[in-house]
Order: sequence, then structure tokens, then C-alpha cells
Amino acid sequence: MEKAKVLYIAQEITPYLPENHMSKLARYLPQGIQEKGKEIRTFMPRYGKINERRNQLHEVIRLSGMNLIINDTDHPLIIKVASIQAARMQVYFIDNEEYFQRKAVLKDKDGKYFEDNDERAIFFARGVLETVKKLRWSPDIIHCHGWITSLIPLYIKKLYKDNPLFNDAKIVYSLYDDDFAPALDAQFHKKLADEGFDKSDIEHIASNPDFANLMKLAVDKSDGVIKGAGEINKDVEAYAKGEKKDFLDYQDEDTYVDAYNDFYDKMLNT
Repeated sequence: MEKAKVLYIAQEITPYLPENHMSKLARYLPQGIQEKGKEIRTFMPRYGKINERRNQLHEVIRLSGMNLIINDTDHPLIIKVASIQAARMQVYFIDNEEYFQRKAVLKDKDGKYFEDNDERAIFFARGVLETVKKLRWSPDIIHCHGWITSLIPLYIKKLYKDNPLFNDAKIVYSLYDDDFAPALDAQFHKKLADEGFDKSDIEHIASNPDFANLMKLAVDKSDGVIKGAGEINKDVEAYAKGEKKDFLDYQDEDTYVDAYNDFYDKMLNT
């Protein structure tokens, strides 16, 4: 029997970024699921804060070289990779000089969120999916962590729905306590319309692209939802539970690998 394939797409992963609940889970969950017998691939942004030499990142020439047009501007897509030897797993990094070379993650040195975080999310989503296409790797489960991954379900269910690599994949979205404020750029919905989305696809964020509405958009386009942190946005949690989707409540460090693996298997068998 062929191994089930799980694609992990994460906002942050330790040791490439400082350890917190999300970055730690995004590091150890893929390893745990791989040890359960599933095949994995893992992606994250290549923020400029990541030390390439220390973490031994190197460019994958055969995967790089594509240009993605966002807001009428060409942006070269660069793919890098590093290995976590102890886990026998690789991490692919989505890179671009304009969006990800700055020596920060999502905020500037004064603690303000970058004004182009909406475009960074678009670039990251498209960069991951185009790279998976180049790898010719068809995931059975796609599991997203962190709000910068929130467009992945939308892209897969709308713009990539006819691609044979993705059309049978089940999308799982984990909700965390990574709220941001203020809202993203007011023109976010227009940029997504330029990508090819209809008004009905992006109605949640048309008038107010804040954190809660972005999470509701991700929930709508996902097949299953996981409460990834002990405390999350109450409005978002209530919305997710009310959508009658497969929902997994918060799991602690002792139970999450087994619980997530069972959750995947349940989704693959329905």
C-alpha cells in the first residue's frame, strides 16, 4: 500500500526561528507523522532573519527561476532547502528579495506589521503550490499553520482545483493565537481579484481584511480544522465549530502526534 503523503506549510519552524508553540509543533509534528509511516514535505518562508550559513540553506536551482506576477509586478521565486538531520526531514524555503530578504519576520524593528504582508501571503501561497507542482508530488493531506498560510486553502479549492496533483487533497487548517492588528491592506481583495478569484470567494475580507475574517476565509475553504493553541480568537473558534466541518480540539504535547495522525486518517477515509 502506498504511503499517505502530507504537505506541511508553516509560518514558522524552529530551529530556523525562535521556539514558540507554533514553531515547535511545526518542527516536531512532521517528524512524528513521518515516524507513523507517512511521507512528508515541509515549507516555510525564507525570512531574512534566518541565518543561512548556520542552518546550511542552499538554493535548489532546478526549482527556482519562475516569476510570479503580483499587483502587476514580476517577483522572482527562489527555492532553498535545508535538512534537519536528527529528523531525517528537509524543509523547503520560499524566498524573494523584495518580500523576504528583510531582517525580520512579520513586523519591523518598531513592532509594526509590514504593510505588504498581504502580498507576502499571496507570494508564499503561490510559491509553495508552484514548487509542489515542479516536484510532481501529490499530497493526500495539506496541513497549514499560521495566518500567512491562510490563502492556501482558497488557492487549492479555486485556482488549482483542476490540477491532478491537488484535486483529491484534503486541506487541514490549524488555528493559533497569532492575531495581528491593524487589518491587512484595504486593497487586498482587489489584488486577489486580479489573481482570478470571484467576489464570492473573498467576501469575508472584502470590506475588512482583519485577522478574524482572514481565518474565516481559510476555514471556509478547508476540509478540517484543528484548534492549534489552547486559547485562540473566540469569534474564529465559534465560527469554525459552527461550520460543521471535521474539528479537532486542542491537543497537548503528549497527545498531538497520535491525535493528528488519527484525524488525517479519518479524513482520508471519508
